[in-house]
This record gives sequence, structure tokens and C-alpha cells, in this order.
Amino acid sequence: MTVPVLVWFRRDLRTADHPALATAAAEGRPVVPVCLPDEPAHAPPGAAARWWRDRALAALAGDLAALGAFLVVRPGPAAEGLPALAAETGADSVFWNDSVTPGAAAADAETAAALDRAGVRVRRFAHEWPADPGRPRTKGGTPFRVFTPYWRALERAGPPPGPVARPAALRPGPRPDGAPLPAAPPPPDMAPEATWQPDPTGARAALEDAAVRVLPDYAATRDRPDRDGTSGLSPCLAAGNLSAATVWHAVEGTAGAAAFRRELGWRGFCYHLLWQHPGLADTPWKPEFAAFPWRDDAAAVAAWCAGRTGFPFIDAGMRQLRATGWMHNRARMATASFLVKDLLIPWQEGERWFRERLVDADPASNAANWQWVAGCGADAAPYFRIFNPVTQGQRFDPDGTYVRRWVPELRDLPATTVHTPWKAPPTGYPAPLVDHKAARQRALEAFRSLRE
Repeated sequence: MTVPVLVWFRRDLRTADHPALATAAAEGRPVVPVCLPDEPAHAPPGAAARWWRDRALAALAGDLAALGAFLVVRPGPAAEGLPALAAETGADSVFWNDSVTPGAAAADAETAAALDRAGVRVRRFAHEWPADPGRPRTKGGTPFRVFTPYWRALERAGPPPGPVARPAALRPGPRPDGAPLPAAPPPPDMAPEATWQPDPTGARAALEDAAVRVLPDYAATRDRPDRDGTSGLSPCLAAGNLSAATVWHAVEGTAGAAAFRRELGWRGFCYHLLWQHPGLADTPWKPEFAAFPWRDDAAAVAAWCAGRTGFPFIDAGMRQLRATGWMHNRARMATASFLVKDLLIPWQEGERWFRERLVDADPASNAANWQWVAGCGADAAPYFRIFNPVTQGQRFDPDGTYVRRWVPELRDLPATTVHTPWKAPPTGYPAPLVDHKAARQRALEAFRSLRE
């Protein structure tokens, strides 16, 4: 056939394990890849994630060109842009991979209806895992609210299908005019390019490194920010440089596969929660938290964002985030707990800051994890779980390696005082914003007020 087909790229910026692209290639038709804006209206990505996405999009354009096709970037919305592009190119079909972000089903239905009115065929493919954010369900047919039974049901449903191979070549279609590739800058005080490579080569290298070097000891080292014990794959998954299915099957046979796959399951659970509660980024899952007695303290928020709280483990995490666009998961939990429980600042403030600064900002994971820490989510940490910002550092960064890397004014302190610098001679490092013991008691009283 010589009639072209449009392939719409969204949060799936890759050529491997891309069912829509693979099907178009298998049909032997000329392919016109197209990208239109498809950001969630609720909780859109911030500057760091846009930086990653735009570099990944440029890399995708290069990858497609190497295969023989040329990416067209057009403004949205898709319900207008895709029919117009089909008319320009003579395409009779549009293929795309379904999105599981909030509002996607309604938007896709509108786009499909517009294409149908224009006489253009639509083929849609599942590419996420789980493919349906509303599944699995409890035995009673209701959505899950707790992770462990959700994960057991997901395991019973079986692993994701094996990834679809990257096409060997593509037949080029017409080359209509398009907008220049976007190139959003990172936040001005961030240098993510020193840490990240948002292209297919970087994604493959990160996956191979994770499978060979990280995952054999993953269960033992993933909580240690002083060690290089995490996969670093979260930005690739968030932007769709890698699919969850590709990652799942790539770790087969590694000693840490079970623990790592459970983390993929948690990612799916976050989308399961977001599907149930589309306002997850700003509305507490538990409605009683709307009456929580939060504090308004702009100076404390600014100190937290800058990594100048006076607690080294907290500040190390926040400075890592500012510099690289990423933070170790253990530090994310500790810094989030400090904001909402030691400082009693609304969790929405933290969710917005992380969404602005994280290269792996994800509309489901970011919101669900903040609600987990705050105690107002579906499967939340108990309200009385208040991380101690000192003992978290002593336990998970016992020698102070992580702190010394990101808080250089403390690099000369010994391990005995690196997490308690107020016990050492003055270093110029700020005094603690709060007394943790008193702040913990204040938080407990605030949480108990909701139960009375």
C-alpha cells in the first residue's frame, strides 16, 4: 500500500516496544510520525520534566530519521491537528498508543470521533503496564485502595507481554511543515545534562547497567543514598523512553528482580489511585484532611526548597534535587515527611515543588507518594509515622557520604557529628528550623484533632 499512516507519539518517546509504530511498519505503508502536545491538564509537568521530554523528543526525531521517517511536530489539540494533518498527507489512518493519564479516555474519544467524521480510520494500542489503570479489581469488583492486595492480584494476572521489536526500517511518508522541535531549558540553577542522557542510547545504557550492576543487590542497597544502588530508570519510564514491559523482562533472572518488579507494581498502583481520584495532586484522598490545621510559613518553605533546614540529611536531598533534577527515594520520603510533619506545611506545596524540579515527575507517582507520606492517601503511611530527620541520616547514610557530597560545608565533620552539626564547632551551616521532638508532638496533636 502507498497510502500513508500517521503514528501519533505521546508519552511513548521511543521506537522499541511501540505497538503503534511496529504495526504501521509491519503493514509496509509510508509512515508519518507526529507529535502533538498531550500534557495532562491537571498537574502538568514542570520545567525539569519538560527539559527531559524535549531532549527525548529530539532524540526520537533522530532515531526515526535513521529508520527512514521524519517526525512532524504540530500544535494541538489532537482532535483538530490530526484530522488536518491526515488531509495534508493523504493518510487514511492514525495509529496511537493509549494513554492512562487523567482525562485521556475522554480526549481520545473526542479525537477518534473527529477522525471518524473526517473518514480517517483509528487504531489504538495498549502499551502501558498495567494497560487499564482501573484493573485489576478486588473480588467484590471494586478498585483497590491498598497496595499489597493490588500487587498480589497483579502478579496473579501474569507478567506484561514481551516487548515489541523496534522496526528495522520505515517507509518515509510525505513531509509536511511542522513546528520546530521544542527545547525547554532546565530551571536556571539546575544542570541535569551532567547527570542524564535522555535519548535511546542513554536509556539502553541505564537499563543494562541496572540489570548487571544494581539489581543483584537491589533489595539491600536501594534504601542507601550513599550508594549507587537504584536503577535511575524513573525518568525513562516517566517520559516513555522505556516501557514498563521492557524493563520488567530485562531484569529477568537477576537477584533483585522481585523487589524491583514490586516497585514497577507500585507505579501501576499510583495510576490505579489516580484513575479513581483524578484530583490526586491537590485534593486529599481522605476528605477529612481538608480540615487539617496546616501552617502558613513562607520562610520555612523557602529554607526547605533551598536545602537549608539545618538537618543535613534533609538538606542533602533537597540540594541533590536542585542540582540534578532527581532525588534518592529514601531522601524523598524523609524530605516530604519533614515538610508536612515537622513543619506542618501543606503537602500540596511539596507536590508542586517536586513536580517542577524532578526530571522524572509523573502525574500519578508524585501525587500518590506525597499523599502517602502526608497520611491522607488511600494506602497511606500511618499518621503517627513521622520520620526523624537525624536518625534517617544515621541509618541510611551512616558514614555521612551522601551528606558530604551535597552539603559541602559539612565535609570535614566526622561521622559522629555529620548528622548533628550543632554538636560540632561552628561551620556556617544553619541551625535547625525546628526541634524535632517538639515538632513531632505538634504534628501528632494536629493529626489527632482530625480523629476527635
